[in-house]
Amino acid sequence: MAFEIFHPAVGAWFEKELGTPTEVQERAWPEIRKGSNVLIAAPTGSGKTLAAFLSAIDDLVKEGLELGLPDRTQIVYVSPLKALSNDIENNLQRPLRGIMEELAGMGLPGVDIRAQVRTGDTPSAVRTRMTKKPPHILITTPESLYLLLTGKNGREMLSDVKTLIVDEIHAMVGSKRGSHLSLTAERLEALVPEKLRRIGLSATQKPIENVARFLTGNGGEGEGRPDCTIIDSGHKRELELSVEIPGSPLTAVMSNEVWEEVYQRLEALIKEHKTTLIFVNTRRLSERMTHNLTER
Repeated sequence: MAFEIFHPAVGAWFEKELGTPTEVQERAWPEIRKGSNVLIAAPTGSGKTLAAFLSAIDDLVKEGLELGLPDRTQIVYVSPLKALSNDIENNLQRPLRGIMEELAGMGLPGVDIRAQVRTGDTPSAVRTRMTKKPPHILITTPESLYLLLTGKNGREMLSDVKTLIVDEIHAMVGSKRGSHLSLTAERLEALVPEKLRRIGLSATQKPIENVARFLTGNGGEGEGRPDCTIIDSGHKRELELSVEIPGSPLTAVMSNEVWEEVYQRLEALIKEHKTTLIFVNTRRLSERMTHNLTER
């Protein structure tokens, strides 16, 4: 069973909250546990983010119980999309709190695992505090990670990193931004005392080997087998596609009555599904729609 490789509190939390691991998680966890570089290529909703994080969190739990957890960053999560950072931080609180509750239920001391975001939007006072008391899990962007590695305090903060998780990695292969991240990853590798465990999260893409070479530092193209275990779960989901419009005519400026029709239909769809993504054209519309839907 996949949970056997985890501390009992970690396995108990997952089983209680999420039940059975996904195929991606079943395949990825043993490889990550071995210390291998792993590229997980799977569709959205396959559990690949938790597949990447849970083994590293388990390491923190075990270290904290055995030796006490020092104020050192051990996991770095990098995404090219700044908007993902706060979502990832919030989503991590659920397993971190749940695991602490399981530890307490087993009569074991708690392990205070901290996760924090550092991007260009992070206030300078927060950045300063972060270098003095680093989070165990740092959530950042390629550019912010680069800047950390250019300063003495930042290098000290990152000198014990064991795991580097790169999300949306397929979006950076072959780009200038990707080349910049590759250089930053090699600088981080040179800084830390032990081999850096690299985990990439990708949408399904061909040839996936190029993405794996990019992750491991062997380049994004060319021959040769990458130093990486590839977990490719590129199955296609069955889709139900429909196009809906309000009963009232659509205009450049819509009345409140027409918007109410839209909100009612969205509310019904949200209640029918476990997860719903709504795409809009502007941030202002996103905030307006969020406000109206949360009021219902």
